[in-house]
Amino acid sequence: MRKILNTAHLYMIIGLVSGFYYRELTKLNDFTGDTQLSVVHTHAFALGMLVFLIVLILEKQFALTSSRLFGWFFWIYNAGLVLSMAMMTLHGTLTVLGRPSGEAIALIAGLGHILLTVGLVLLFVTLGKLLPAKARPDAEPALPDGRAGATSAPGLR
Repeated sequence: MRKILNTAHLYMIIGLVSGFYYRELTKLNDFTGDTQLSVVHTHAFALGMLVFLIVLILEKQFALTSSRLFGWFFWIYNAGLVLSMAMMTLHGTLTVLGRPSGEAIALIAGLGHILLTVGLVLLFVTLGKLLPAKARPDAEPALPDGRAGATSAPGLR
């Protein structure tokens, strides 16, 4: 649980630092246009800090870390988020500095988003495996000796 909390905390710090970087870089360069730097801090807060705070709550409730899939989710999701935010930062910085950004940046950012998606799928699969099975409303209750109840229609006994 500590690793999940530390991850959320790290993304909070990255969110604060990236917001400061955006503000100062655009001020120093008298930049007033649109840049991807403006959303890096919101990605760090929403997809980083908030997601891992929610995962922390889910860990407390369902013991997510007991599943082997959780480790896969954790590392793939983090790799995707870091890759996406790094490319957004690079692209945004180049925009502010008036330099072109190549197609490679967009390609790598796309890969980051694919990894994010795979990570989220793994999280949901992990949750699905750990949630207790809900009894069907039409399921018949078991008899005291553990056998299934009668299967005939009412009134046909």
